[in-house]
Amino acid sequence: MPDNGYDRAAVENVLAKVRAEGRSSLTAPEGKRVCDAYGIATPAEALAKSSEGAVAFAEEIGYPVVLKIVSPDILHKTEAGGVLVGLRNSSEVAEGYRTIIHNARNYQADAEITGVQVQQQLPTGKDVHEVIVGATTDETFGKIVAFGLGGILVEVLKDVTFRLAPTTASEALSMVNGIAAAEILRGVRGAEGVDARKLADLIHRVSALVTDFPQLAEVDLNPVLATPSGATAVDVRILVDENAAKQPHRFTQDEILTSMNRIMKPAAVAVIGASNEEGKIGNSVMKNLVNGGFQGEIYPINPKADEILDLKAFASITDVPGDIDVAVFAIPAKFVPAALEEVGRKGVAGAIMIPSGFGETGNQELQDEIVTIARKHGVRILGPNIYGYYYTPENLSATFCTPYDVKGGVALSSQSGGIGMAILGFSRSAGMGVSAIVGVGNKADIDEDDLLTFFEQDPNTQLVAMHLEDLKDGRSFADTAKRVSAKKPVVVLKAGRTDQGAKAASSHTGALAGNDRVYDDILKQSGVIRAPGLNDLLEYARGIPLLTTPKGENVVIITGAGGSGVLLSDACVDNGLSLMEIPGDLDAAFRKFIPPFGAAGNPIDITGGEPPSTYRNTIALGLADDRIHSLILGYWHTIVTPPMVFAKLVVDVVEEYRANGIHKPVVASLAGDVEVEEASEYLYRNGVVAYPYTTEKPVAVLGAKYRWARAAGLLG
Repeated sequence: MPDNGYDRAAVENVLAKVRAEGRSSLTAPEGKRVCDAYGIATPAEALAKSSEGAVAFAEEIGYPVVLKIVSPDILHKTEAGGVLVGLRNSSEVAEGYRTIIHNARNYQADAEITGVQVQQQLPTGKDVHEVIVGATTDETFGKIVAFGLGGILVEVLKDVTFRLAPTTASEALSMVNGIAAAEILRGVRGAEGVDARKLADLIHRVSALVTDFPQLAEVDLNPVLATPSGATAVDVRILVDENAAKQPHRFTQDEILTSMNRIMKPAAVAVIGASNEEGKIGNSVMKNLVNGGFQGEIYPINPKADEILDLKAFASITDVPGDIDVAVFAIPAKFVPAALEEVGRKGVAGAIMIPSGFGETGNQELQDEIVTIARKHGVRILGPNIYGYYYTPENLSATFCTPYDVKGGVALSSQSGGIGMAILGFSRSAGMGVSAIVGVGNKADIDEDDLLTFFEQDPNTQLVAMHLEDLKDGRSFADTAKRVSAKKPVVVLKAGRTDQGAKAASSHTGALAGNDRVYDDILKQSGVIRAPGLNDLLEYARGIPLLTTPKGENVVIITGAGGSGVLLSDACVDNGLSLMEIPGDLDAAFRKFIPPFGAAGNPIDITGGEPPSTYRNTIALGLADDRIHSLILGYWHTIVTPPMVFAKLVVDVVEEYRANGIHKPVVASLAGDVEVEEASEYLYRNGVVAYPYTTEKPVAVLGAKYRWARAAGLLG
């Protein structure tokens, strides 16, 4: 027996028998043996092959008992009339045995019937709760574990939490505490709470089981009876599929960095399909490279031209003297394979596939062909079906879209060209400095994992924001994002949030895993900030880097309008922020600066007619007191304190305290006439995240900063 107490040999013996018989599921007795091997509690039970045997086992186990059909061909026992509960004497058991066999024959005449499982019926009551614990093989993330309320509630409420397997003990406990109905499990209306740590231990054991035996496609424990003293799996369903153990091809971190450094910081770029003709993609790419200020070598490739944009053109990339790091493809899809062979022979690191006409149009065969060619030569493909990419530190605009040269610390990527242009437009309009904008398109090869690996060690990038419609290898992304987000915020907009639970699945766990909650929980597990919409993604990308990392959870609202204070308080709740309970001495200190009819609770309402000094003094107090960790300012437009007066005094007092080593995140909501727009822009330019006409946005950005800081372990 291994040190962890798991009997892997027992599981291997069960699976060997299942494999030898060509089955895809375990029988109930086999499921119990697997559970026993991993310390998963199940009721006492025995396999009966006759009514007399069923009675003998029931007498031994003790009444009441449950009878269940055991058949490798009947997975849904209840549907087949193969489950009877509450049998209390020998005559009921004997008759029940015959009824179950009869029902099974009617349900599926040719089903192989192993026998009938006689199982101890566990007691129920107000202190006993049905939950579900399971694991499945998600098409995006691989092995994941699930926990939620059991019985019919799991199907109706879909109140389930998910984590990647294997889980840590703390992650498993967070699953138990993470469902919306967790309060029920803690005990309500006189009921005693369940043992949450025993439930977490059960989740942890299931997680270990599917990690050790990845050919287990699904493990479904439903219901599990959770009590104040333990957790017992009443029904066990386990499916086997050798394909569930397959792993996608993965590059090492060093391999990724070797390629991505050449792609993002090339010394030489070739444009295959370069053109002198206005309106051609090959012409636009050339113009952006030349006019964008790229200082490396630029080689136009076109067999029909001698010169393009005053640069010598080459008939083939193989004719170019010297090394080339990147080849931008601006030719029709059908010509790509032959050109890619030449690119491979040239030793190019990255093929930037702008052309469409591949997997997105149903031509998966052509897409697979270019991936095979690229792998043969060690070339990494970005795309196909993309707008290209930008890397501003190198003045690199390898794209047919408009150039971009506002340098900064935000790296953005998108799976969609249209979203990419929205990113570009917002960045330009907001004056947001970016390090990179990258289109990933079909993700035939390079995907978000590769980008994150590069941006993790890129000194020019402080935050990564990504729009994605799917993940090619969700587990790899989650592992990479967890590593990166410990150092830099990673913000993700995942398109397609609607429930896909209607897809066919063979178990409760499998059906529930189609829910977007899988993405939500696993991105959160990885420390990723999930943006609910495109504008949120962009505002988080713009605002999070400006905010100092808070040192604690205490948030204080200072507002000139009671109505704004209420809305700002609501926004704090919505974004997981904790309004500080103001202690008596601090309450008294604030009251020195506000009128008697103001309110010094939290929000601190200084009222609307106060002069600039009231704003200045209360904000200064909020910055000076070590117990306050973040400030939210609510401004109300008055002639007494006009918008720009407010904005300048806020910047002055914040900078004064920064100069003295006091750094706290400060955000502001400005309500008033159109002048608040200019005031908000001024505040933003000076490191205070501010918005006019909204109480939700500034708090959402602050909440996003807090979510990252918590996940990265920076709040202490």
